[in-house]
Amino acid sequence: MSISENQMVVVVTGATRGIGLAAVHRFTRDGWKVISCSRGKPPPAFIKNPLWIEHFEADLSVREEVADFTKKAVALVGKTGLNALVNNAAESPKAEYHERLGCLNGDLDAWREVFELNFFTPLLLSRGFASALHKQLGAIVNVTSIAAHAIHPFAGSAYSTSKSALSSLTREMANEFAELGIRVNAVAPGEVRTQMIGPEYDALIPRIPLNRMGTAEEVAAVIYQLCNNEFSYVTGSEIFVTGGQHLF
Repeated sequence: MSISENQMVVVVTGATRGIGLAAVHRFTRDGWKVISCSRGKPPPAFIKNPLWIEHFEADLSVREEVADFTKKAVALVGKTGLNALVNNAAESPKAEYHERLGCLNGDLDAWREVFELNFFTPLLLSRGFASALHKQLGAIVNVTSIAAHAIHPFAGSAYSTSKSALSSLTREMANEFAELGIRVNAVAPGEVRTQMIGPEYDALIPRIPLNRMGTAEEVAAVIYQLCNNEFSYVTGSEIFVTGGQHLF
C-alpha cells in the first residue's frame, strides 16, 4: 500500500492482542495508516482494514529479527518518514502456578530474556526508526507499567525492573531525541483486562479508586493522544492509566 506525503503513519509492536491491538484500532479510527508487528499472524480485522499497510511476524526478543523488521519497515515508509512508534511488545513470565518470579527464584536467563524484549528492543527500535521519525518530527510512546513504580503482587521482579528501566530510558530518550525534533513519552497501565490478566487479579480491584479494571481501549486512547500533534509540547512524561491505583 502506498503512503502519501500527508498521511500519518504509526508502527505498533505487540499489535495482535491487548493494548497493541486496541492501539491499531484507535489509530486507524482517526485515519492513520499502521505498520504492525508481533510474533503471531494478523487478525482478520487487520486484513480488511484499508489503513493497515503491512504486518510483520517477528520475535522482537531476537536482535537479528529486530534489525530485519526495522530495515523492512523503514524501507516501507521511504522518504515520507514515520509519525509515531509505539513500543508495546513485552513479556511477563510466570511460574507453573502463576506465582511471581522474583530475585531469589527467578532464572537469570529468563531475566535476560525479559530485559531483551522489554528494555533493549524499545531502545533498538527507537534508534532504528530515529531517522524516519525525524523526517516527520514524530513521537515515540513506550508502554511501561504500574509495576515499574511499586511492588506488584503478581508481576515478577524481572518484569517490574525491566519496566522501571524503560521508564528511566524514556526520560533519557526524551532529552537526546529532542535534538531530532522527536518527542518521547510513556504510558504506565495499571490493571487492564487483557490476555495477560488472570482471575487472581480481581482481588486488586478494591485497591483501585475507580473500583474497576481498565480496558485496552482506554490505554490506547492515551497512547494515541501522546502521538497526536495537539500534544506537540509534551515530552519526557509518563502518564499513569491506572484508575488511581498508583496513588497508593
